Amino acid sequence: MPEYVPIAIPDNPRLAQNIIHFARALRRAGLPVGPGRVIDAIRAVAAAGFTDRMDFYWTLHACFVNRPEHRVVFAQVFRLYWRDPRYLEHMMSMMLPAVRGVQEEKIAQSAEKRAAQALLGDQMPEIPQPEGEEEATKIEVDSSFTLSAEEKLKTLDFEQMSTEEIAEARRMIARLTLPVKPIPSRRGMAAYTGRRIDWRRTLRGSMRQGGELRELAHLKPRPRWPNLVVLCDISGSMSQYSRMVLHFLHAVANEKGAGWAKVHAFTFGTRLTNITRHLATRDVDAALKSAGAEAQDWQGGTRIGQCLHEFNRDWSRRVMGQGAVVLLITDGLDRDDAGALEKEMERLHLSARRLIWLNPLLRWDGFAPKAAGIRAMLPHVDSFRAGHSIRSLEELAEAISRPDDAGEKARLLAAL
Repeated sequence: MPEYVPIAIPDNPRLAQNIIHFARALRRAGLPVGPGRVIDAIRAVAAAGFTDRMDFYWTLHACFVNRPEHRVVFAQVFRLYWRDPRYLEHMMSMMLPAVRGVQEEKIAQSAEKRAAQALLGDQMPEIPQPEGEEEATKIEVDSSFTLSAEEKLKTLDFEQMSTEEIAEARRMIARLTLPVKPIPSRRGMAAYTGRRIDWRRTLRGSMRQGGELRELAHLKPRPRWPNLVVLCDISGSMSQYSRMVLHFLHAVANEKGAGWAKVHAFTFGTRLTNITRHLATRDVDAALKSAGAEAQDWQGGTRIGQCLHEFNRDWSRRVMGQGAVVLLITDGLDRDDAGALEKEMERLHLSARRLIWLNPLLRWDGFAPKAAGIRAMLPHVDSFRAGHSIRSLEELAEAISRPDDAGEKARLLAAL
C-alpha cells in the first residue's frame, strides 16, 4: 500500500492528460482499460479531490482494477508513473541486461517486467561500448546473448515475462511437439513377416491354389493411438498460465503425425466449456479469440469439483474412449466441498489411461499441499508436474513417453 505523501498541485495542471497517459501505460501492461474507464477515472478524481497520494491511488484503483491479479501491475505502474525516483532506478536496473556479468541477476516479481516495459520500453539507455571493440565483439556478443536469452526464457515464469518475452515465448511454444507412443493392441494388420499367422488370409490363399497351402500369411499388431483430453483452468489466478497452455495445445492439435487420435480441450472456471472445435482454426490468434468468446467465465472464480462433475457426467464417455491421456491444468485452489472434489477426481482417474496434473504453484521451492483442494486431488493423479514455463512444457513431452514418471507426487504425498 502506498505511503502518505502530499502532492503539490502545479499552477497549470494537466491532470486529465496525465490520467490518459497513465491509462495507456496500464493497457500496455495488460490491464483491460478502455475509454469508458478513463472518463470515469477523470470524473472520480474531480469528485474526490486531489489532496494526497493515498486518496489519489485508491480513486484510480477503484476505476481501473476489477481483478485481484491486476492489483500488482497497477501498484507498480502507479509508483513508476507518478515519480518514485528510487522505484524508477530499480525498474531501469532490472530492464538493463547484465552483458558483462558485473550486474547482479535479479528475479522480477509477478508482472513487474510488463509494468516496467509499459513505461520504459522506448526510453531505455543503451549499454556503452568501449572504442575499438565494437567490430571485434559484435558477432560474438550477439550469438552468445541470443543463445543465453533463449535458454533463460525457457526457464522464466510466464507471470514474470514482459510483453516482448511473452510474444517470443508464444513463437517458441508454437514449435513444441507432444509425441505419444501407440497403445498395444490385439488387433492385427497384414505383414510380410511376424510371429502371428493370419489363418484366414492363409486359407483364402490356399483356396485360390486348389486347396494347396503354399505360404503362410502373417500379422503384426495394429497401432492404436490414444485421445488427448485437456482440462484447463481459466480462473483469475490461472489467467496468464492458461493463455500460454492454450497456445501449446493449439500447436499440438494442429501438429500432423504427432500420434494423437484426437485432441479434446475443455476450459473451466465456474462452468465447463468445450473449445475443441475452435482449436481446428489454423490461425492461433483467431482460435484463441473464438475460444475466449465461447468461455464466458474467463478470469472468474473456480469451482473445480462442479466442473469435473459436469465433465464426468456429460463428456467422459464421448471423448475418453480406451486409453485416453488426460492433462489437468489448475492450481487446485477450490472453494467447494473437498469431499465432492475427491470423488470426481477418483472417477476421472478411473476413466483415463493416465492422468497428469500440471500445477504452476510447483514453481515455488517451498510448495506444500496445504490447501484442501490439492490434498483431495493429489492421490488420484498418475503424475504431478509444474506447468509455469516453456521448460516445463518440454519436460511434459518426455513424461508422457514414460509411464512410470510420477513427477513430484511421491514427495508431496509423503509430506501429507
